[in-house]
Amino acid sequence: MPPILSAQGVSKRFGATPLFEKIHFAVNEGDRIGLIGPNGAGKSTLLAVLAGEIEPDCGEISVRRRARVGYVRQISEFAPGLTVRRVVEEALRGVQDGTQIHLEEEEKERRIRETLGQAGFADAGAATPNRMDVEARSLSGGWRKRLAITEALVTEPDVLLLDEPTNHLDMEGIEWLEGVLRTARFACVLVSHDRYFLENVASEVVELSRIYAEGVLRVRGSYSKFLEGRELYLAAQSRMQEGLRNRVRTEIDWLRRGPKARATKAKARIDNAQELIAKLAEVDERTRTATAGIEFAVSDRQTRRLISFEEVSVALGGREIVRGLSFGVGNGMKLGLAGPNGSGKTTILRAIAGEVPIAGGQAKRAQNLRIVYLSQMREIDTSLTLRRALAPDSDSVVYRDCVIHVASYAARFLFTGDQLNQPVERLSGGERGRVLIARLMLEPADVLMLDEPTNDLDIPTLEILEEALLEFNGALVLVTHDRYLLDRVCNLVLGLNGRGEARIFADYTQWEQSRQGEACSAGSPAAPRAAARPLKAAAASETSAGAVRKKLSYLEQREFDGIEERIDRADERLCAARGRLEDPLVATNPSLLTQALAELETAQAEHDAIYQRWADLSEKAG
Repeated sequence: MPPILSAQGVSKRFGATPLFEKIHFAVNEGDRIGLIGPNGAGKSTLLAVLAGEIEPDCGEISVRRRARVGYVRQISEFAPGLTVRRVVEEALRGVQDGTQIHLEEEEKERRIRETLGQAGFADAGAATPNRMDVEARSLSGGWRKRLAITEALVTEPDVLLLDEPTNHLDMEGIEWLEGVLRTARFACVLVSHDRYFLENVASEVVELSRIYAEGVLRVRGSYSKFLEGRELYLAAQSRMQEGLRNRVRTEIDWLRRGPKARATKAKARIDNAQELIAKLAEVDERTRTATAGIEFAVSDRQTRRLISFEEVSVALGGREIVRGLSFGVGNGMKLGLAGPNGSGKTTILRAIAGEVPIAGGQAKRAQNLRIVYLSQMREIDTSLTLRRALAPDSDSVVYRDCVIHVASYAARFLFTGDQLNQPVERLSGGERGRVLIARLMLEPADVLMLDEPTNDLDIPTLEILEEALLEFNGALVLVTHDRYLLDRVCNLVLGLNGRGEARIFADYTQWEQSRQGEACSAGSPAAPRAAARPLKAAAASETSAGAVRKKLSYLEQREFDGIEERIDRADERLCAARGRLEDPLVATNPSLLTQALAELETAQAEHDAIYQRWADLSEKAG
């Protein structure tokens, strides 16, 4: 059967810079493709090309006859006056790729109610307004994203294209979407930087990047399988590059000896040498990569307790956000705020910063406390040039008491000299995120407060941001829906339930267990429930798993998470091999005895290797 959707030799450029060239991309039945790549590689553009929203410069896009393509853009916007229900009705009336959706009224009503109900838009009951009659534009960012996904789902597409679908979704929304995609009959292509989401959903991962000879690397399996495949590819490419460099070195030495080109063989070798030199230059240029230099400046304050809340209540617009909240923030603490959309995470963050007054209790802050705050709203004047966004009053910035030219500082965040005089509005979402982080780094902080800092950042920049946050010696208060970031960076989690209650947990895993326990207990009184650890006890001790998360890479962390099971299996194999030697039938049969001894030697070697690996990972974690 032909692919549902395919791109053959597709290229696209904006201005003089090509985003991608001669890309081949196919989507088949059952595919769940995660599309990743660095900011500026053209992921969103490629998705729009596949959706037919943008024409490629060259190449061909083909869609299987009668196939419907659903497309959810990165930013979810709706026309004024459209209710939630009307948005879905309009989608069913639409014509997609020449395919009209014909439904009887009864079937249409069933599909609308079923799809909206599964997405969480079911009627709220007589006591509250019907959620389906709410104006779409009045919804929060997370619910607008849910509605945009629902708008595409109701048409029952054959392939669904999703651009950063987890942006603005809370944990519950992400889990809902994971469930939809894992059980869906349609194929999907999703652009995402959420590594846990990719791990849980993708059956194949494609990276769009110029470092690959064909412009893309495609690996079957989950995100962790992709990381393994990429390491193998890059290692092979490095060996090829080194071999090519050695051949070029040999040819250059031969050319320096001044061979005469009169002979046919000598001329052919000279031509071949020039081709090798050009090929090496092309490979070197293609594989040359740079990473953003993110390092937050901490103040010299020695005060141990920076912020303390005692029985604090916070309200906003007449609604109680939280009550009876008590905790402290000190140097070295990395506190994550977790909870569903609308539970008040941003409001509490602003209350901690002193921007929102508390309704009760007592809040204390150290004198002359320096708080550096990154808002979720990403306040930045997009009409400013990049130069003025980084250095408003001159052509230099002051970073850690050193004066640095703005061009050098911008280069630290992968911006070129040509971009300095371009307006910020021409930058991609990820590039704007890097601008905001660059501005934050210029302010020494006692407390760093970040509200959804990961939106639009690519995975390489996310990994660098994680390391910078881990190395930051001040206090960190973080709001994020990126479960991997929360899991790896935060040593405490303040969990909110959206009903005014908040509790401190040792880490993300403990909060997640508690949340699942509460969901189960809603249907069964006997359901288990995880206990929250008191703040002082949690701050005083870290679990070994928590410590490992702080210092191991993504692949190493996944390996460590499953190593106990591998140890158990190795123990069982070794035990079985030893038991086989004790069998009288084996001991008296030379052939069986030789085979059993070989099995024991193999089992012992595997046993020793897995224990050594466990020791190495534990030592690396410190």
